[in-house]
Amino acid sequence: MLTVAALYRFTPFPDPAALRAPLLAACEAAEVRGTLLIAPEGINGTIAGTRAGIDAALAAIRALPGCAAIDWKESSAPTMPFGRMKVRLKREIVTMGQPHVDPAAGTGRYVAPTDWNALISAPDVVTIDTRNGYEVAIGSFEGAVDPGTDSFGDFPAWWAANRDRFAGKRIAMFCTGGIRCEKSTNYLLGEGVPEVFHLQGGILKYLEEVPQAESLWQGECFVFDDRVSLGHGLAQGTATLCHACRRPLTPADRARPEFEDGVACHHCAAEYGPADRARFRERARQIALAARRGRRHLGEDGGAT
Repeated sequence: MLTVAALYRFTPFPDPAALRAPLLAACEAAEVRGTLLIAPEGINGTIAGTRAGIDAALAAIRALPGCAAIDWKESSAPTMPFGRMKVRLKREIVTMGQPHVDPAAGTGRYVAPTDWNALISAPDVVTIDTRNGYEVAIGSFEGAVDPGTDSFGDFPAWWAANRDRFAGKRIAMFCTGGIRCEKSTNYLLGEGVPEVFHLQGGILKYLEEVPQAESLWQGECFVFDDRVSLGHGLAQGTATLCHACRRPLTPADRARPEFEDGVACHHCAAEYGPADRARFRERARQIALAARRGRRHLGEDGGAT
């Protein structure tokens, strides 16, 4: 069984480009795979490997400026959920496109998973899911508001159009691991919302700590690796990816007539033409051949182009 570590840290990196090569080398030496994003505002990502490999990679990450106290969340995977190790330079470690947003200056009030149910059940609280629509589609908290966004950068415009709906309410926000809420709660505080709360550790920590019998979570939680989704206790879920559009699919989605494994789903059935479909079918055939040979095909790591 392999260990999967999801992490982020908002901390100033004056020269993130100088950190890239040493960090990649350290992760490759530890034989871990995954993706790490580094930007002037900090680091974000998920890596997987053996226990010893993850410990070595985390030691290298903790040695980065301001990262000695970095927190991370762990889960497990029976097989390697990533094809390779990537360290990418970005403008933001989670893209919101709001230069004035600064989580280091303050965020919403953190709420432990064990206290979350009581908060979101209160009549004066509105719970907002800050994730993208395709993530919300396979699972969310009971009664949570879905902004219906395609990307996190759409959230400010959605808030501007809908803020009057929530006047006089306390706002509780959540996301997969907590990083998007660092920015979204800081944004709402800057917009003058007086009481903003943030699920500490995100959905993943909630699913780890709150027993299913007591849970208000419905469905599964999308994750950005080959496991696709996780359920209570961080057990691997039942969702898979459409290899044409990279959207997650539930078992019910795969039973729909538009679904063709590796080629199409109901989300993208009208988005691609015959030439694209032929290309997707050939890619699916190559992936199947590689699997029979005990190899991983590079086409598994990317969506439609």
